[in-house]
Amino acid sequence: MASADNKIYFIITAKPPSPNGYIKAGEICFIDKQRFNAMQKNNDTDVLPVVRMGKVTDTLLDKVLLQPLSRRSAELLMAVESNEDRLLALNDPEALEKASNLSAGCQVHVEYKGQWLTGVIRYIGSLKSYSSDPPTGVFFGVELQGEDKGKGQNDGSFHYKTYFICPKNSGIFAPFTRIKPVYHKPSAPLLPTQSSLSITTTEPLKAGDRVTFFGDKNAHHGMVMDIKDHPDGKMVLISTDKDEEGKRGGEMLIPLDCVIKEELLNKDETEKMDTSQGAGMGGVTDSDEITVGSLVQFLGKTLLYGIVRWIGYLPDFPGMTAGLELEDSSAGLNDGTYKGKRYFNCPPYCGLFVKLSSCRPDDRFSGVKKKLFNGNSDNDEAMVSEEQDNVPPIRTEDVSNRLIGKMKGIQGHCNSCYMDSALFRQGFVSEQSVMNLRKQLQKREHCPTYTTDEKDPEEFLSLIMQEILFLDPPLILCSQSGSIQKVQSCYYYQIFMDYNHHLVLPTVQQLLEHSFYSNSLKLAEVPSCLILTMPRSGKSFKMFPKIIPSTELDITGLLADGPQQCVLCGQLANQECAECFRDAAFSDTGFKYFCVKCSAQVHSHQQRRCHKPSTLILPQGFSYSQSSGSDRRTPPREKLELFAVLCIETSHYVSFVKYGPQDTDWIFFDSMADRVGESDGYNIPEVRACPEVGQYLHMPLAQLANQVPREMEGVAKRLFCDGYMYLYQSKTMSLYR
Repeated sequence: MASADNKIYFIITAKPPSPNGYIKAGEICFIDKQRFNAMQKNNDTDVLPVVRMGKVTDTLLDKVLLQPLSRRSAELLMAVESNEDRLLALNDPEALEKASNLSAGCQVHVEYKGQWLTGVIRYIGSLKSYSSDPPTGVFFGVELQGEDKGKGQNDGSFHYKTYFICPKNSGIFAPFTRIKPVYHKPSAPLLPTQSSLSITTTEPLKAGDRVTFFGDKNAHHGMVMDIKDHPDGKMVLISTDKDEEGKRGGEMLIPLDCVIKEELLNKDETEKMDTSQGAGMGGVTDSDEITVGSLVQFLGKTLLYGIVRWIGYLPDFPGMTAGLELEDSSAGLNDGTYKGKRYFNCPPYCGLFVKLSSCRPDDRFSGVKKKLFNGNSDNDEAMVSEEQDNVPPIRTEDVSNRLIGKMKGIQGHCNSCYMDSALFRQGFVSEQSVMNLRKQLQKREHCPTYTTDEKDPEEFLSLIMQEILFLDPPLILCSQSGSIQKVQSCYYYQIFMDYNHHLVLPTVQQLLEHSFYSNSLKLAEVPSCLILTMPRSGKSFKMFPKIIPSTELDITGLLADGPQQCVLCGQLANQECAECFRDAAFSDTGFKYFCVKCSAQVHSHQQRRCHKPSTLILPQGFSYSQSSGSDRRTPPREKLELFAVLCIETSHYVSFVKYGPQDTDWIFFDSMADRVGESDGYNIPEVRACPEVGQYLHMPLAQLANQVPREMEGVAKRLFCDGYMYLYQSKTMSLYR
């Protein structure tokens, strides 16, 4: 846990005499190492000026009351709640040593509400939201497994901060005193056993066999003690030797798929080759179906999904091996490193080495080409799936498990946020895959900066739709210039505003109507998808400090052909008055359509007598009544639904996505939410639920206008103040296009 420290730690073993009688035995304290060394040179260490944890001043204590601790031991003991329990834990140095050797991925029993439950360590560290020196207590975050799932207290979060991800009520945070490695058996046996079974080879595995398995860093060796049936699959109880780092062995439960008989290693010796021959993006495999870049699934303790990043041979491991980058950021054992040698790059605890024969193609993408862009194909078709079967959307109830969490979505890298936010998808997409796509686009566009510079998301989406997906432009506009009507198609619409407007807190509806009006534009047809970019002067200047997203966009008045509704009586309109556009006396909507009767009344006012209404052409099937001057049928209204918003702040793009039918079904995605390391580090993407966004979106406009942005809950401020691109869809038209 800790790096080099400049402090010496102690635990107070007995209550000091007066005047320090208020100090309790079991408290942790420390002294600066440099200060202690100076005192030691002067033989003046009988009484030490120590600082008790949580205090800032020195306290003089006799050294006979102090027992030295390593920093790691001090961290573990500080997680124990009471001073009395710390002293009891101090009397079991073996348990303290074993706890110090535990790492993420170890199987343990954890005590909760008087019961010993089975789980896997997913997190080891502080539960403070800030870094501290001196350190704070170290806790173990355990994900419950098998029949104990759902018996815990959380989902890997504590005080609204997520430390690891697991199902609801399947996570527990506990001090080391409530943690026991699997070979410390509870009073009742876990599961029935059997003496032997067959593994994936034809060789049976039985008690007494010498075996090899590998974990986070090195290979481990030991002897089979027993083989157990478990809800998560067959488990092998192994008495381990000392590993390559010299740590003490013990008994461990290991998934059967991860265990190899050592006699098989000798049989496969002649098949081994130098790992460098199998390394790299062009490794050769035993299977024609699975290659580097393939999406695969692997059945270990649970079903895991990932991308093949490396294929080759590992030392001391038989047969062809696949290096996987897993979707689940807490299910792996390494970062692509094995025995100190790096075979591929991925975030910590996302890497896993498995037998290639244990991998299967990811069945979630059946019918879709499974190989990702690998950047070495000259064939344009390599960028497009050969079989474009529809992948069903995620069910609303599965969003929490499938989408939300850290290391979800697309991992940002080198100014890629404009792509990441526009392409947001389920699962995890590594930065290497994004870079491969950027290289392909750079090659197609002959643009030397596609892999380094930030672009506009609307230009990127246009390129994807036109050059990659081969989609026709969804937006067809028509403009009237005198008697000549021009029609043009496009993939998105940039809203332009003249400065002769009175909008202060506009909605997207108002901005679109004003832009169409000032540019004499209409929609030639209802678009299946409408992508709008907001009025800006560069990326830093916003024309409006806040824009209210319209959850529904009524485009009826924007259609060039189609029945229109009178803004006053609601009946079929047959006139449009452009001069009445800015007149808010009739309705909030911009375009003003009237029936004959209402138009005559409106334009009888002296301020409107100079207006020149134009006559509308009625669609087929509609006619005017001779008596009333209008068809009494109510014309239908065409509306689009908001399904996503891209926002920008200081050149960084994020996205909001509507994932379900409820008003609060919104999620927020940031491809660079956090970062590990500096120049040689990596970004951590995150998807989080943001139901507060839906609550604000459905507030009355007057109430929403009074909201102070910096006081808005969660990430809502970014939606209202940083909106850049709004994406709408027509559920009716999308059925046909």
